[in-house]
Amino acid sequence: MSWPTLVVAGLFEIAWAIGLEYSDGLSKPLPTLGTALALVVSMVLLARAVQDLPIGTAYAVWTGIGAVGTATLGIVLFDEPATALRLGFMSVIVVGIVGLHTVSGSA
Repeated sequence: MSWPTLVVAGLFEIAWAIGLEYSDGLSKPLPTLGTALALVVSMVLLARAVQDLPIGTAYAVWTGIGAVGTATLGIVLFDEPATALRLGFMSVIVVGIVGLHTVSGSA
């Protein structure tokens, strides 16, 4: 269950990162609360995942999911540029995540 837990932790990382934009510098109470809750859930789930996964692998995958997901939502929600280079580098991160999962030897 460590890998699914880690993936969900990464999804909550995306949520709190996007929440930062909606909270307007943590000045809007409801988006700030949602951002803080997503951050706590993300950290708790990451902490659970690293009980069974190496910290280096788990942290790299967690941040990779967060980085790619946040960049993708930045493109979709905030009209950030979707250049070929940007998408290519995001793809490299995805390859790294899949590679780390593959060499970890656990499902």
